[in-house]
Amino acid sequence: MPGELSEWRPLVDFGELRSRLDQAFRDLGARGEHGWSPSVDVLRKDDQLILRANLPGIKPEEVKIAVEGDVLTISGEHTEEKEEKEGEYMRRERRFGSFSRSMSLPSGVKAEDIEATTADGVLEVTVPLPESSRAEAVEITPKPKSE
Repeated sequence: MPGELSEWRPLVDFGELRSRLDQAFRDLGARGEHGWSPSVDVLRKDDQLILRANLPGIKPEEVKIAVEGDVLTISGEHTEEKEEKEGEYMRRERRFGSFSRSMSLPSGVKAEDIEATTADGVLEVTVPLPESSRAEAVEITPKPKSE
């Protein structure tokens, strides 16, 4: 069985490695500051991008959504204190921290047209796509390979 030759590119994986290391250090730094990064689903529906971020226990007034250039950032801070007293028993819990998540938007998005809603701990951001980003779907049907 003959071996296949492939081009040797020893530096090609460094981009991905750097990206993973950067994320690891961001995660470590965020934990030290009691921060976290919410899970976000991004889907394209008709002529819009819809971003859904899981923000359980976060009130709408604790969320900041900003667009700078072609980058949308969802961030905020949350503080929660809970105290229970029953007879001689007392329990006190405190949670606090900040969160941030940024993502690139297609060029030409109008920030003033972006809308956001919250329901049941899920933030939904609707981003209307500019005309230049609206592509038509093309279906490609595979054919059997002829020999």
